Formats: sequence, structure tokens, C-alpha cells
Amino acid sequence: MNESILKFNSDDLLEKGDGLRFAMPILGPHATGFVVRFQGKPYAYVNRCAHVPVELDWEHGKFFNMTQEWLICATHGAMYSPQSGRCIVGPCQGKSLSPIPVSEQDGIVTVHLDQF
Repeated sequence: MNESILKFNSDDLLEKGDGLRFAMPILGPHATGFVVRFQGKPYAYVNRCAHVPVELDWEHGKFFNMTQEWLICATHGAMYSPQSGRCIVGPCQGKSLSPIPVSEQDGIVTVHLDQF
């Protein structure tokens, strides 16, 4: 299997549900990324706050805030747009999460680490 292309079943990625995490060895031995579904589309990002390099999820796969409209950093409360990764509230306002190319076709979500 090509480790630079990750595939997930579309059914495993629920609208505004838990994100699917994955290893990103290109960024280091403990680096991760994640993919979430928002307004019907998958979005993938490096799992690292734009303010301080900590993972966003407060529990494994929990990336959305309580209203499920924003991605949130559990450490600082920074909130990000799920569609763009741009910080809209918090200490990193104006900065963005690092996007990872993602596509979906025929019931498969593909994360393209080879294009990162």
C-alpha cells in the first residue's frame, strides 16, 4: 500500500462527527493529521494548532466545538473554519491550519499526502 495515499470509507466520516486521525511521518514520528466532514465535503488538515504546535482534538477525534460549526483547539480555544482552516477566534486569529489535499469518489475518501 502507498503510505502517501490514505483511503477511508465515506460511511466512516459522519457530518460534523468525529474526525479520522492518521499518522504523518513526513512531519515527525508523532505528527498526525485528520479529516472531517462538513456540509457534505471532507476536509483534511495537519493536527497542529496555528498558535502553538499542539494537537487540536480534546479527545481522540473530537475536533468540532459544542455547536459543531467550528474546529476548535482544546488547549487554547482557538476556532477554525472547517472549510478553509482559517482561525476566526483566538490567539492565532488570521493564521490557518495546514491543509492536506483530500477527495471523495465512489464511497471512498482519499487523503493525498503525496500532494502535501
